[in-house]
Amino acid sequence: MAGPAKSPERRYQVAALPIRKNGDRLETCLVTTRTTRRWTVPKGWPMKGRTDSEAARIEAEQEAGLVGKIGKKPMGTYVYWKRLEAHFELIETRLYLLRVKETLSAWKEQGERYVQWMSLEEAILLVDEPGLAALLRAFADRH
Repeated sequence: MAGPAKSPERRYQVAALPIRKNGDRLETCLVTTRTTRRWTVPKGWPMKGRTDSEAARIEAEQEAGLVGKIGKKPMGTYVYWKRLEAHFELIETRLYLLRVKETLSAWKEQGERYVQWMSLEEAILLVDEPGLAALLRAFADRH
């Protein structure tokens, strides 16, 4: 008799939560998705030969021109429905804190997305993913 079917491993993405100080105010940087133009944090798939935190740092640089120091461990995870060509897939996203030190004048995906610095409170209202909003709220409450 066969045992229970093994469920497929859930795919995951890595993301950066870009943070900077502007005077006494803490700000975060959101980007829009390329297809639906929803506001979110820079994110992408894990990269072969890179740690997840390094991949998240690279995504922030490619999507928003942000350079800084990335945390080694995720500050949290959230799930969202990713629109793929023929269907939606539930994706776990591991979020890493990125302390932004510099914004590049040119970057890979410039012109493909909107990029905007804003308060954490504004970001909480703009993101569609409830799990991401909850992580932003928890971070804002701690800082």
